[in-house]
Amino acid sequence: MSTSQAIPYWHVDAFANATFGGNQAAVMVLDEWPEDAVLQAIGEENNFAETAFVVRDDTGEADWELRWFTPTCEIRLCGHATLASGHVLLERDGGDRVRFRTRNAGILEVSRSEAGYDLALPAIPTSRGEKPEAVALLGAEPREVHLNPYRYGIYLFDSADQVLALDPDLRGLGALGDDQFICTAPGTETDVISRVFVPGGGVDEDSFTGSAHAVLTPFWADRLGRKSFTAFQASQRGGHATCTLSGDRAVLSGGCVTVVEGVFYLNG
Repeated sequence: MSTSQAIPYWHVDAFANATFGGNQAAVMVLDEWPEDAVLQAIGEENNFAETAFVVRDDTGEADWELRWFTPTCEIRLCGHATLASGHVLLERDGGDRVRFRTRNAGILEVSRSEAGYDLALPAIPTSRGEKPEAVALLGAEPREVHLNPYRYGIYLFDSADQVLALDPDLRGLGALGDDQFICTAPGTETDVISRVFVPGGGVDEDSFTGSAHAVLTPFWADRLGRKSFTAFQASQRGGHATCTLSGDRAVLSGGCVTVVEGVFYLNG
């Protein structure tokens, strides 16, 4: 006998102030965790960069437990889908802040702010390094490369025009693993510009990457000599944030727009 489960579903544009901007995420509120294969199948069906799943947290550490799936895999940290999840739950349930317990990134928090929301992520440090196999595939030579053991890589260029002109070998980059290739430079209309490629994680070029800005926040705060700066991710959709280094947290401020609210029917 077939069964059907109705799962509340939201499609949100995160780090956007109007529809069609920022990065799309699906947010789905579950009563309990199904098998991982089901979560992965839903992520593939939604076909967004990430689908966020939340279940009420029973540990007392946070309000909700949160996990993220791309169309091909579960990931360690996703900023824009966390912001989208906070937006959905605060709009639905009220309140000023919501806390999420994650399996690999600790406790994350979304709170209301003048910009819409503040998202507090771990500030992710990098150190000077080399990755010639990646540089050869980017299509241009960066001035510096900075790396992190968790597969985040910053490729620093001299100008925004260089970043905008990049035409990397995405298939080649994907073969290197699920790295984030974060290409960045000083901006023109904002302090910082970036483009982020994650082909090994199922996303050729991401629209707006919160986790990448958790890496860029300490990197650029050090170079700019101040704790806060404006950032633009120059994808086709584009996304804006204000990034602030607050202790060991990277606080990303931005807006969210609900595009679709409905029900996902899981039949089986």
